[in-house]
Amino acid sequence: MSAPAGTRVMLGVRGMDTDGARANVTGALRALPGVVAVEPGGGQQLLVRYDPSELTVMDMIRAVRKLGFLAGMA
Repeated sequence: MSAPAGTRVMLGVRGMDTDGARANVTGALRALPGVVAVEPGGGQQLLVRYDPSELTVMDMIRAVRKLGFLAGMA
């Protein structure tokens, strides 16, 4: 099932300031069931398109925090 248009969130991720860190965070988000796309949002932000029937924004934040980064809605 694809995400309805407009089901997206901008996540701010503190400490995601290297290519490796960005790749780790992006990979972790893409691995979550319900995530449709992860795109750069500028600086330490990522735009995530997702299916809200499969996961919540808090699920995404928890996944990023498990990697050791501070995350929240930007």
